[in-house]
Amino acid sequence: MIKLVPALLAALLLTSAALAQNSQDLPSAPSATQPRFPGAPAQPPQKPVQNAPVTRGTPGDAAQLTTLPPVNGSAEAAGAGAAAERPSSGVDSVAPVAGDAAARQPQFPGGQPAEGAQSGEYRIGVDVDLVDLIFTATDKHGRFIKDLKKEDIRLLDQGQPPLRIEAFESETGLPLRVGLLIDASNSIRDRFRFEQDAAVEFLHQIVRPKSDQAFVIGFDSISDLTQDYTDNTDALARGVRVLRPGGGTALHDAVLQASEKLANAPVRGPSRRAIILLSDGDDNQSRHTREEAIEAALRAEVIIYVISTNITGEDRRGDKVLMRYAEATGGRVFFPLRMEEVTDAFAEIQDELRSQYVIAYKPQGFVQDGRFRGISIDTPKRSNVKLRARKGYYAPLRQP
Repeated sequence: MIKLVPALLAALLLTSAALAQNSQDLPSAPSATQPRFPGAPAQPPQKPVQNAPVTRGTPGDAAQLTTLPPVNGSAEAAGAGAAAERPSSGVDSVAPVAGDAAARQPQFPGGQPAEGAQSGEYRIGVDVDLVDLIFTATDKHGRFIKDLKKEDIRLLDQGQPPLRIEAFESETGLPLRVGLLIDASNSIRDRFRFEQDAAVEFLHQIVRPKSDQAFVIGFDSISDLTQDYTDNTDALARGVRVLRPGGGTALHDAVLQASEKLANAPVRGPSRRAIILLSDGDDNQSRHTREEAIEAALRAEVIIYVISTNITGEDRRGDKVLMRYAEATGGRVFFPLRMEEVTDAFAEIQDELRSQYVIAYKPQGFVQDGRFRGISIDTPKRSNVKLRARKGYYAPLRQP
């Protein structure tokens, strides 16, 4: 037994030396991961996930999702999550979503699956390349045609057919945002009271509570907002009644102001924006030109309907100005020769706003450069149909 003690001590010394050598191979902090709670298993080290760079969108007709992959790391390093998509009207949003790659589908019509989607929080942006075109279809007698199909339409954007049509339907129930512009200059003093009465009746007929909203602007040498957005027809009527004729005429300034106001109209989802203009077309005090006002209307997707207050029957320069406003924006101009016909003109505008089509499409060669793009639309298979729409639009300008 005594002889075994030295051998036993030697074995213990060898074992201690081996344990000391192995301890040098163990990971040391901070590479070793400790359990977060007593008894919890150790968690493997996590690799950081980089956020995707942001692409900012521009507000407009509709949006297509664009999601960029992370700057660093692969899908394996990032995990199996996916980015959530939600239209944002040009404002960046962040939304983490867990799920597999097969579930990563965009929510926008015609959109493509997001590439390089990773787990974690993502910043996403929107690209605006979907154009909504509102148009009216009538026969040779001016009666509305309500049975058109997508196949009946030939549409050219910058002389080219669209890449694809996303939607085509008759739009009769969209909320209206209407700006009523009343020329209160000296030139229409004699018939001003009757036009006020007709305008009040029009507002009572067209504005639906909790759906539509309108505002009233009277203008002579300056513009005067007498009633802001509301669905209260009594308040709108008061906004019309307080106007008094007098002074010069700044027509183009008033149209531009109303267009900019409609561009920022309070509404959720799609709506129909229109200006109802009562004027003789004479302008002698505007700081802006007619074409600048038309550009503002096109950028805001506003249709301009005009009721001429010139009852002389002469084709004067003012009438041509009014015709240009209506034709450029897809609206219509009325030349009532009798006072009673003003009421009829308001009634026809009301019917038209509830009897229009909308076609949503993706144009070829679309670039967010802020430039004007021309549109032509017709029905080659139905020669008795006349279409009326805006002559073009301004592409949004991509933000740097």
